[in-house]
Amino acid sequence: MPAQTRPVGAITRGTTNPNRLRRADRYLTGVLAPLLRAAEDPLLVDLGFGAAPITTVELWERARTVRPDVELVGIEIDPDRVAAARGHARPGLSFRRGGFEIPTEPRSPVFVRAFNVLRQYPVQEVPAAWELACSRLAPGGVLMDGTCDEIGRLATWLCCTVRRPQTFTVSMRPGSFRVPSDVAARLPKILIHRNVPGERIHDFLTAADAAWLANAPLSPFGARQRWSAMCRDLKAAGWPVLHGPRRWRLGEVSVPWEAVAPSSWD
Repeated sequence: MPAQTRPVGAITRGTTNPNRLRRADRYLTGVLAPLLRAAEDPLLVDLGFGAAPITTVELWERARTVRPDVELVGIEIDPDRVAAARGHARPGLSFRRGGFEIPTEPRSPVFVRAFNVLRQYPVQEVPAAWELACSRLAPGGVLMDGTCDEIGRLATWLCCTVRRPQTFTVSMRPGSFRVPSDVAARLPKILIHRNVPGERIHDFLTAADAAWLANAPLSPFGARQRWSAMCRDLKAAGWPVLHGPRRWRLGEVSVPWEAVAPSSWD
């Protein structure tokens, strides 16, 4: 197959803020930490780092707390953004031009973070972007496709492998929302237009709202206690809630992809 000569994708708005992706990074260094520790080649990619590489540097620093020899490549389509970012390069952290083809040959990353990228694409282009990026992953590797608000209080993400999405996560800062469905505007592109009656994602957010409101008497004990109780109730009601209280206290709730996948997904 001929070598890819042009990056695959489109230039996005590129807005970012310090600590905007801290919730996703915490998931990497927590739930996905075994992936980093076991990697023969601890190569990570931050795809679409934006107008400034602030969150790329933060990802590298946080990943190094799990795997000190981790290497991170920040990838952007816009050549001007890449040129500006190279002033932040250091051993183990570099920047290059590219897109969903992930130009790190001959190495394959064990983890790719693509946050606030695909939400700016037409929804019909999402599966192909997933397929291309995941084809570049090392065996067992993970692509994180996520979206968050401007300062990282409300976030959702999918963890994908070569076999399609595996899990869906909602992560919300306690005290920053009225009900869990406030995160609806930050759903991944593949789900955001599916938050309507009859779709699984709508059922899940509706159930989360109901469990959150039912645990209002726990409010004096703090939002974290109330969120944990919500997760317990969801699990008791039959939702396949993953992980456990340690993650729930962080304002996270994760379920398998099949629990929220669009009805027409094939």
